[in-house]
Amino acid sequence: MSLVLDAAAQDLLFREARTANTFSDEPVTDEQVQAIYDLVKYGPTAFNQSPLRVTLVRSPEARERLVQHMAEGNRPKTATAPLVAILSTDNEFHEELPQLLPHAPGIKDAFFSQRPVREQAAALNGSLQAAYFIIGVRAAGLAAGPMTGVDFPGLQKEFLDDDHTPLLVVNIGKPGDDAWFARSPRLSYDEVVTTV
Repeated sequence: MSLVLDAAAQDLLFREARTANTFSDEPVTDEQVQAIYDLVKYGPTAFNQSPLRVTLVRSPEARERLVQHMAEGNRPKTATAPLVAILSTDNEFHEELPQLLPHAPGIKDAFFSQRPVREQAAALNGSLQAAYFIIGVRAAGLAAGPMTGVDFPGLQKEFLDDDHTPLLVVNIGKPGDDAWFARSPRLSYDEVVTTV
């Protein structure tokens, strides 16, 4: 069975897309980021909770502060990427549920009154949204360089607050010279899928 999405789009989003390690100096505009968000905001989350928050690091001063929290191997590419996004979760996402799930006004208190429950839900659903975000970057014709080689406590203290938990950092831009490492192997269908 073939997919509905045409082969060129499949390649752009999945088969040919890889983590970029170098970037050109072509800027990434606010309009591009808005278009990415306007596409990926429709990805599903449980109870439409939408806990992902995006912090765009644009100023040289903020970039310098960010680079100090990156693992050594991630510093050069983070210092030179046209745009860097810190993806985090809002552990107080439940405050938005009356707006996001208006047909179920009791959900906020019935399911999410306890902070540990919110943190667990935010981690799962924020990770889903982070994946949608990466696909959106690719859909915009840009390359993404997602990284978890980060001092997360330092990153949180530097850029966020106690109600936001960092998930990953994503370098964004047009790929530069020698941007790609060789693609690593993937598991086969039979190794992953079980029918019961």
